[in-house]
This record gives sequence, C-alpha cells and structure tokens, in this order.
Amino acid sequence: MRGTESRPALAVTDFYCEAGPLRMSDPLSQGPVGFVAWIEGLPSSGKTTLSRAVADRLRSAGRKVEILDGDEVRHMFSPELGFSRKDREFHARRVSYVARMLARNDVAVIVAMITPYETSRQAARATVGDRFTEIWLKCPVEVCRQRDPKGLYHGSPELHGTKLTGVDDPFEEPLNPDLVVDTASESVDGGARRILDHLAQRGFLRPVPPA
Repeated sequence: MRGTESRPALAVTDFYCEAGPLRMSDPLSQGPVGFVAWIEGLPSSGKTTLSRAVADRLRSAGRKVEILDGDEVRHMFSPELGFSRKDREFHARRVSYVARMLARNDVAVIVAMITPYETSRQAARATVGDRFTEIWLKCPVEVCRQRDPKGLYHGSPELHGTKLTGVDDPFEEPLNPDLVVDTASESVDGGARRILDHLAQRGFLRPVPPA
C-alpha cells in the first residue's frame, strides 16, 4: 500500500488512522468500553429473564446495551440453519461476530444463547477477545422442565421442530466458565446482582448500586 514504508512502528496499544498513530490512552479512546457477556444454559434456565434484568440496570446506569437472544437472532439472521451440531456452531459463530462488532463500538452486549457445545464457547471467546466473559446458568433439567414457559419440554420434537437440548440432544457442561449462577436456587434479583458484580470485577463497568 502507498505510504506504508514511512509509518512508524506501533506498540500493541497503538493503532493507525489518517491523523497518525493514536494511543489507547488518548482522549479519543476514553469512556465506556464495550464487552460481551455470553450467558449460556439449558432451555428455561433463565437466560432471557436474567439478560433483561441485567440490561435494565445497565441502561439505568447510562450504558448502551444490546441483547442478542439466540432464538431471535436465529429467526432474523439464520432462518436457513437447522439444529445439527454443524448448524448450531455456525449460528454461534455468527452471533459472536456480531457481538464483537457491537462491543468494539462501546456497546455492552449480552448474549442469551443455549450454546450447548464447548467448541462454540471457546470459538466465541477467541472471536471477541479479552472483552469477553462466559456466564453459565446452572439449572437441573428437572427444574427447567417445571418452568418451561415456551412449552418445549412438554411438546414432541415435531412440535418444536428439533431435538431438545438437555433431553434428546446433549448439553456439554462448560469446562471453565468465568461465572456460574445457580438459577435453581437464586432469585432473579440475586442472579442479576451477581452478574453485575462480576462485570465490575472484570473492569467492564463501575459497580452499579442496588436498584
């Protein structure tokens, strides 16, 4: 490319634009920094409920927030995909790419997605980088079955269109999540508080006072 020979060598914390090299500590880069909180778990484990609770508190604190709900994103971006392992992993890659794009524009991104395979979780972490945190909503399938707001556990595979994760299809227990929330025993408020505290500890945001 024309002119690249004269560009100065940049440190890891530098990037180049037409105005010249800028450091991450410059005023242009100050302010809230985006992140991706990837919330995973069985169907009916509380992903959507907790994501909304966390998002509401972040918005009240003045943050830009987007929730990427796995079902909604699939409907809009991936209607051609089925529910084979290959298609599920491809769907997760699409979501992680969109999440990365939002996060690098200072958006607090909350992904609410079953993500049944460890390979998908690790791929998402690698895609987003160090602004990623993995949160597992641990909940026994028996408790999820009792909640079942969408009627998934009480319908046939023909009704919901695929094998059900955790029943007919595997859910691989996360190997090294950054946070585990036991939604079988914790309240929504308690779970949201734990997630917010975790995000603050990671340096993604200032501690949010209780609502």
